[in-house]
Amino acid sequence: MAGKYSKLNRTQIFDFFERLSSDNPDPEGELDYVNDFTLLVAVVLSAQATDVGVNKATKALWPVAETPEKMLALGVDGLKTYIKTIGLYNSKAVNVIKLCERLIEKHGSQVPETLEELQALAGVGRKTANVVLNIAFGQPTCAVDTHIFRVSNRTGLAPGKNVDKVEDALMKVIPEPFMLHAHHWLILFGRYICKARKPDCAKCKVIDICKFKEKTV
Repeated sequence: MAGKYSKLNRTQIFDFFERLSSDNPDPEGELDYVNDFTLLVAVVLSAQATDVGVNKATKALWPVAETPEKMLALGVDGLKTYIKTIGLYNSKAVNVIKLCERLIEKHGSQVPETLEELQALAGVGRKTANVVLNIAFGQPTCAVDTHIFRVSNRTGLAPGKNVDKVEDALMKVIPEPFMLHAHHWLILFGRYICKARKPDCAKCKVIDICKFKEKTV
C-alpha cells in the first residue's frame, strides 16, 4: 500500500491532528474496564473481535473476576462460560489464565509498565501492549490496528507496507503535543469516518489535507 499515496508534509500533519483534537479533545477507548488488569484482559479479548462484542461479554465477567487471582480461580472452563460469544474464545481463555499466572508469579499481580514485560504475557502482542501502555500508564505509544494502518496509508499521514513500518513512521511524524491521544484519534477516525469500504468523506474534518484520490464527495 505504501507508495500509492503522497505523503503529508509537517505543516499538514500538525493541522491534521489539530483538527482531530479540536473535534474530540479527550478521546477514550471504547472497551469497558475497571482497572489496569481488566483493561489488559479486555484488549487481549478484543483481538479479531469488536469492542461492542467484548463489552457485552465482560459486563458479567468484571464483577466476579477483576483481579488475576479471581480470574485464575475461574479456570479456563469457567472463563469460557463468560466469553463464549467472542471469537477464538477457547484459545483466549487459555491465554488469559496463563497471563494471570505470570502476573501473580512474576509481577505481584500488577500489570507491568514495559513493552518487553507485557509482550512476555500469553496472548499479548505488540499492539495489545502498546494499547495498555498508552491507556493505563499514559505512555506515548501508537498501537497500529487495521484502522490506523488504513488511515495512515490512505491519507498520506504515515504510509508503510506493514504495521511495524507504519508504527515507526507515525512515531516520527506525530507532533509532540498530540502524541498521547494520537492512537485514539486515529482509531476513531478510521472506525467512523475513514471506513474501509466507503469512507464518509462528507463528514471528514481533514478532507482538504487528505491525499486519497477516490474521495466519496
